[in-house]
Amino acid sequence: MRPALVRLTGSFRALRHRNFRLFLGGQVVSLTGTWMQQVALGWLVYRLTRSAFLLGLVGFAGQIPSLFLAPFAGVWADRWNRHRMIVATQALSMLQALVLAGLVLTGAIQVGHVLALSLFLGVVNAFDIPARQSFLVEMVGGREDLANAIALNSSTFNAARLVGPSIAGTIIAVAGEGVVFLLNGVSYAAVIGALLAMRLAPHPPRPGPVAPVWRRLEEGVAYVTHSAPIRSILLLLSLVSLTGAPYAVLMPVFAADVLHGDAHTLGFLVGSIGVGALCGALLLATRRTVRGLGRFIVASVTAFGASVIAFSVSRSVWLSLVLAFLCGFALMVHMAASNTIVQTIVDDDKRGRVMSFYAAAFQGTMPLGSLLGGGLAGLVGAPRTLQLGGAACLLGALVFARALPGVRAEIRPIYVRLGVIPETGHPISAEPEGGSRAAEAGGPNQ
Repeated sequence: MRPALVRLTGSFRALRHRNFRLFLGGQVVSLTGTWMQQVALGWLVYRLTRSAFLLGLVGFAGQIPSLFLAPFAGVWADRWNRHRMIVATQALSMLQALVLAGLVLTGAIQVGHVLALSLFLGVVNAFDIPARQSFLVEMVGGREDLANAIALNSSTFNAARLVGPSIAGTIIAVAGEGVVFLLNGVSYAAVIGALLAMRLAPHPPRPGPVAPVWRRLEEGVAYVTHSAPIRSILLLLSLVSLTGAPYAVLMPVFAADVLHGDAHTLGFLVGSIGVGALCGALLLATRRTVRGLGRFIVASVTAFGASVIAFSVSRSVWLSLVLAFLCGFALMVHMAASNTIVQTIVDDDKRGRVMSFYAAAFQGTMPLGSLLGGGLAGLVGAPRTLQLGGAACLLGALVFARALPGVRAEIRPIYVRLGVIPETGHPISAEPEGGSRAAEAGGPNQ
């Protein structure tokens, strides 16, 4: 009984940091609103157009800015005050939600408005994600509790994914999409308030002259290119985001046309994905060592590809809910393990740039996948589109598995230098009082 209690306590040790507790509390409210809006937006677009292609196009507009702007945002995140960047991006996200709510509630909404506002939010997120990911280390005061903070942040993200869609489905059926957008806009007040209430050490001035943006971007590209572990992880993440992750964009098609359901069905499907992702994040949060995460990546991508294929052929709502759970679980384990390895081995002075490439690999390639998935669904149908994507993920897992021994060999000296593992190769376990090394897993939120 006692070992289980110690393990559970260690899974929440990042909460001993006041700033992180504030941030996580604000995130619970704000992310619930974000997931409510995502479900309502997809339902609104499909209700207005009945077009799988336009669903993909809206997803493309909301995510493509990350592909081009996130690397530059990472340069600025390494130079600017990340706290102020996040406050600004959250305020702009609130504005986007309130404008969207106003257009829907007044009956003036058109697909062109949705595309423009999705593009605007995509630009904001391109700056928000690298800044927020690299700001975690400041909220927990260093690397010691960083991985646990990543895991808890991912758990919060997916707990909101569980609650938000169910609430959204009910509100859409009763009051319409506009009320959902309005509630999301109000929810941003929680995270903005939490950020403003933080007590942060003075931001030290950066030493030396400020290098040009292009020079610092080139430095970040060279760093990622010459690191086999980071390069391999980001390439696989890009492949999964391009070919597999668009399954979520096509959920309204499966809910309405394949499973013959309504907004409630869509909410349950997205909620099942959230339950699976939450379970995946919590599973990895209990880990005390980074050793074995490479195998987790291989297993999770394989499971994700197989689950996506199985989901595409299901015509039963209950079976689809189970498979959606497996999809969410496997995808979160993949993102969590990838994020943890990258954040653990990256140099602190390049953290913002590397996390911007992580954002570009995951969030930035998704719009291409959304556009590709929407276009293919219009040509060959949504089920066949998911089958092709799942097969590509299985192939990617096979290639990564063959490269894994070389990746491990390059990571091990870094872990030894950081003290994550001793020279004998055995992991250093976390102490119950919170004195652990970076050892768990996490993932990005939105």
